[in-house]
Amino acid sequence: LPPALAPVKAAILPLMKKDGLGEYGEKIFNDLKYDFNVIYEDKDSIGKRYRRQDAIGTPFCITVDHDSLVDNTVTLRDRDTMKQERVPVADLRRIIDEKTNFRNLLSKI
Repeated sequence: LPPALAPVKAAILPLMKKDGLGEYGEKIFNDLKYDFNVIYEDKDSIGKRYRRQDAIGTPFCITVDHDSLVDNTVTLRDRDTMKQERVPVADLRRIIDEKTNFRNLLSKI
């Protein structure tokens, strides 16, 4: 399923609910929810959440960890390549838009 056609574009997954990670994840969710169909999930282990998102076709998972609170970066995981990279929170909207907009999909045809 191409990212442009995926019903859910990204999932925000804090490593745990406590230590401020849940609140930071909710802040990211609230920032992105008006531009993209994103979900916030903090139930079960991170591996189970990744698998669940892969199963429904979510192209990107955004993982919030303790470093996120310090340097305002998150781990962005690509479903298709399984590549994980640290990206600034401020760049998330641009990155998700570039990878999920229809213009990129149609230009490849």
